[in-house]
This record gives sequence, structure tokens and C-alpha cells, in this order.
Amino acid sequence: MSRNERHVVQNPEGGWDITKPGAARRSGHADTQRDAIDRARTIVGNTGGGEVVIHGRDGRVRDSDTVYPGNDPNPPRDTK
Repeated sequence: MSRNERHVVQNPEGGWDITKPGAARRSGHADTQRDAIDRARTIVGNTGGGEVVIHGRDGRVRDSDTVYPGNDPNPPRDTK
């Protein structure tokens, strides 16, 4: 089973795209990175949870976010 993930990447013509690995078309577009991240979280949440991978202006991955009920590869440890 493949991971449910969306990537937020800068569009060379302006704004930010939301893409799914291997897909021919983008999942969405937004003027700001913040709006694209919020939209990507909604898309992933509506499809059962997973990962939102956020790329910087240089194209390199700068962060990722697990959307519930996704499987977080690095869950926080309970310190109690």
C-alpha cells in the first residue's frame, strides 16, 4: 500500500502547488505557501490521513506534517 502524501512545492510561474507523487496533474494551487499547506492538510485529511511534505523555495524538503489518522513515523514519546 502506498503512502497518502501531498507535496507543497513552489510553482515557477508564481504561487505554490500541491502535488501527489506520480500524478499527472497537481491537486491544487495557492498564492501563498501557508494557504497551500492548509489546503494540502485538508486534502490529506479528507482521504484518510497521511503526510504533507513541505518544500522550501530551493526545492528541498524543509518540513513534513502527519495528518490524523495518518501513521506518524516519528511519534512523540510519552515522558510520564
